[in-house]
Amino acid sequence: MANTPLKLVYVTPALYMAGGVERVLTLKANYFAEHFGYDITIILTEGKDKPLFYPLSEKIKVINLDINFEELWTCGFVRKVMVYLRKQRQFKKLLTKELMRIRPDITISLLRREINFINGIKDGSRKIGEIHINRANYRNFDAEGAHWLKRMFSKVWSHNLVKHLRQLDALVVLTDKDREAWAELDHVVTIPDPLPFVPTKVSPLTEKRVVAIARYSHEKGIDLLLRAWAEVENYCDEWRLDVFGDGDRTLYEHQIDRLGIDKTRCQLHGRTDDVEREYCNSSIFVLSSRFEGFGMVIIEAMACGLPVVAFDCPWGPRSIIHDGEDGLLAANGDWISLAQGLVALINDADMRQQMAKAALANVQRFRIERVAEQWLNEIFKKITA
Repeated sequence: MANTPLKLVYVTPALYMAGGVERVLTLKANYFAEHFGYDITIILTEGKDKPLFYPLSEKIKVINLDINFEELWTCGFVRKVMVYLRKQRQFKKLLTKELMRIRPDITISLLRREINFINGIKDGSRKIGEIHINRANYRNFDAEGAHWLKRMFSKVWSHNLVKHLRQLDALVVLTDKDREAWAELDHVVTIPDPLPFVPTKVSPLTEKRVVAIARYSHEKGIDLLLRAWAEVENYCDEWRLDVFGDGDRTLYEHQIDRLGIDKTRCQLHGRTDDVEREYCNSSIFVLSSRFEGFGMVIIEAMACGLPVVAFDCPWGPRSIIHDGEDGLLAANGDWISLAQGLVALINDADMRQQMAKAALANVQRFRIERVAEQWLNEIFKKITA
């Protein structure tokens, strides 16, 4: 193996979407191919003929099995089970065929549908699981009040999950808290997500502006942020809040009206194509998520020289922010606490400057070079020794 490049296969649903998992996978695979010289193949099940959202190295091969599990989105539950089982059999057959052909040294599963059978594929590769969400929110079937068959499926799947994970050669999680959550397993390794870009400049902290980058969805807590901002407005006359993200803003725009928030000082925008510019034109970053797998936007903001105010939600923010040093952690879900943190930073320019300086220094541990070295030393070298 010393004279040949390590051969890796990643298995993940799709790369055509602008998601965090897709972004991180692309970033790491590119680095491993370009800097480590690894032979990398990514096997997909969705998005046949759709362009990849993030640029991928020409050295990386992509195979799309075209299973189209996305068809399940349009099915009722009973039919969904039948279609799922048929597609799962097809997926197992095609993935087995590809792994037996490629004969990788390591196969990395993003812990989607393949986790149910990938350990049984005898292609000779070591099997690694990589999970990007905390345990409590992994595969939430919303079983309460659901169809009895759905509840039964949830229980069976959950019962088998630990058994499948125990058979892996390693499970990689993003934070130490996530590692502790998998107490049944003794082969869990913590490796954070890498910083996705190195900024060309940092914020001068001159704009009286708070920025948030988040999807308009329940888990991102925009409703809690708006409650906090309604309070902040009472104490901070000249500051404004700008939110950028994908999703339907209608409910939150109605909430702004109900709360009587000044629309000239609080605006909800769509996705930005230049997130670095938005960070650098702001002086504080705020994260109001109810839970986070990691919180990549936090390290992006810190790399652009912003102090951060965030909920101490499971589990990402605490693994990144040193409370009181490079940012402030508010009690999870407590919008009053979030408002108090914002007001404290808004009213103390010296604190903002000191925290921004600390953020720039502390975020360096998430540079791709350092995260890649963790993968090399904690996973690739160890399990192929």
